[in-house]
Amino acid sequence: MRRSAWPLAVLLPLAAGPAGAQNWHQYTSQQDRFRIHTPGEFQVEEISYASEYRATFPARVYSYEDGGGNRFSVTVVDYTDSLRIHTERARTEADYLLYWEVDIRASVAYAAANLRSRGGEIVYDAYHYIDRVEGHQLHMVNPDRTRTYAAIYLHDSHLYIVEATIQPGTPPAGQFQQSLEFIDGNGDRIRYQNFAEAIKVRGAPSGRNLDTQAD
Repeated sequence: MRRSAWPLAVLLPLAAGPAGAQNWHQYTSQQDRFRIHTPGEFQVEEISYASEYRATFPARVYSYEDGGGNRFSVTVVDYTDSLRIHTERARTEADYLLYWEVDIRASVAYAAANLRSRGGEIVYDAYHYIDRVEGHQLHMVNPDRTRTYAAIYLHDSHLYIVEATIQPGTPPAGQFQQSLEFIDGNGDRIRYQNFAEAIKVRGAPSGRNLDTQAD
């Protein structure tokens, strides 16, 4: 199973330095169906998340900041009610209703674009997957010389944005970034066996009605 194109050494130097000195443990959110290794206790905050197509979705931010200026967070955006949200918008705005589905499908790319817009040097920027859940990874050196390790995945209409921003001289945050697991209602890890192609329905050719097509 492919975790990253980065050297494995990225995952190793976590026994020293401010972030590595923390008490790493596995955190479980049954509510948002994920597990992850974290160096401290998360604080949980409910927020509103503005999507690419100007809709507002509920989200939760799980975050921890240590005493050395390092911050670790998981933001989970719930897109499951996208159809209703966009339907209500279409009643009052000039809104294309198909956006409810596009908003979900484009959510990983949109979150990655938001991270890039912060500025700084992009060191790594590529497609990624965990347990065959597709997503994207970014590693950036920020203008203040801190480094951000981010991973973004879309699973079951939930967007997961994993982000660690660490101070110069701190070991890489690969353990946090790559330890995300998706779980089911029983708390068991979800591991897919293959990449199923999205099912699409082909419309009628232009100028031709499906009801009049010959068998």
